[in-house]
Amino acid sequence: MFYSKKLKKYKNINHCFFSRKGGFSKGIYKSLNCGRGSKDRRINIKKNLAFVEKKIKIESRKLKLMYQTHSNKVIVINNKNKNIIKFNSDALVTKIKGIALGVVTADCVPIILFDSQNQIIASIHAGWKGAFAGIIENTVKKFRKLNSKNKICAAVGPCIGTASYEVDLPFYKQFILKSKKNNTYFIKKNGNKKLFNLRKYVNDKLVKLNVEIDNINKDTFKEKSIFFSYRRSQKLGHKDYGRCISVITLTKFSQN
Repeated sequence: MFYSKKLKKYKNINHCFFSRKGGFSKGIYKSLNCGRGSKDRRINIKKNLAFVEKKIKIESRKLKLMYQTHSNKVIVINNKNKNIIKFNSDALVTKIKGIALGVVTADCVPIILFDSQNQIIASIHAGWKGAFAGIIENTVKKFRKLNSKNKICAAVGPCIGTASYEVDLPFYKQFILKSKKNNTYFIKKNGNKKLFNLRKYVNDKLVKLNVEIDNINKDTFKEKSIFFSYRRSQKLGHKDYGRCISVITLTKFSQN
């Protein structure tokens, strides 16, 4: 389990970037697989999510997850939709206390945000597609729509490291067509391959949005005993992969 030093200072939220350890799953999903979209046994995923709820100190079924599709769609959870089990989006935002917002990842970037001025939280699933399409900007816009004066802190969680993220030229060209400045996120590996710095790409977007940042600098691909990794599972020839979960909640005792 990993925590943001900056978010730890706030007593009215609980948060955690969970590793793959401490759960009930077996085999390639060992052990804290929280991916409902995986082919793991349903009973094990249910136990794993119950473990997360207990650790984050929330009631059963108060952990809200997403059906993540690498989109730029953000949903605000309010009193009208708070009882929905799973949301079709790649970011969740809420002001409701006692609800936890979760994001599952296996190389993509999990980002959790807290606006300490207005007591707003969010979870973001930021793979390259979502980040490229504006999921981060759209989430911060939702914060500012709820209240224009903000003090937002973002914790950027474990994700695939630059040395592990090999991409081809068509991938690279998409970014350069959008802006030549995007060249800064790539390192040449050989004639047809480059290495992509997803963490820096995400961080720079947050900087432009005037968001305070804290990074959990861990490489999900390299640290196989600690994290699940989509890319590593592909290289090993596995038919599926587990997902780590990152969570944030406003405690019921927080003051507005």
